[in-house]
Amino acid sequence: MKVYKIESVQHINASVEDCWDFFSSPKNLQTITPQDMSFVIEDFDGKRMYPGQIITYTLKPLLGIKINWVTIITVSKENDYFIDEQRFGPYTLWHHKHFFEASGNGTKMTDVVHYALPFGYLGRLMNTLVVKNKLKTIFDHRYQIIDGIFGAKKTASL
Repeated sequence: MKVYKIESVQHINASVEDCWDFFSSPKNLQTITPQDMSFVIEDFDGKRMYPGQIITYTLKPLLGIKINWVTIITVSKENDYFIDEQRFGPYTLWHHKHFFEASGNGTKMTDVVHYALPFGYLGRLMNTLVVKNKLKTIFDHRYQIIDGIFGAKKTASL
């Protein structure tokens, strides 16, 4: 199994507490996901993020094909970091770390994603041809939305 890693850094013109308030609410996932993916939260308990929280949603990431995705928040330390992992969905592995650090004029947010695709060689080919670029597009979209919400400045990319 080939494991891929993407890492990005974004400086946000807001306090760590304000960033945490936004990102610790699963309902804001829909706000930062491209509309053409038809992202819909199907079930979560309505609470702020906490370890053990399950979030289920549907989306159409490619060719309008609807998929179900179930994630769990495995670790969460308020105003510092959280980790979400896929339990069921399109990836063989999805492990997404989100870090928040105070910087001189706001917050430095760092994302580190490790992921793997099913289907061996075909999955590696799909990553090269489609998945890697789709993830970049999703993260670029997210940066634009966050910029509009907080006045963020993108300093590094996938």
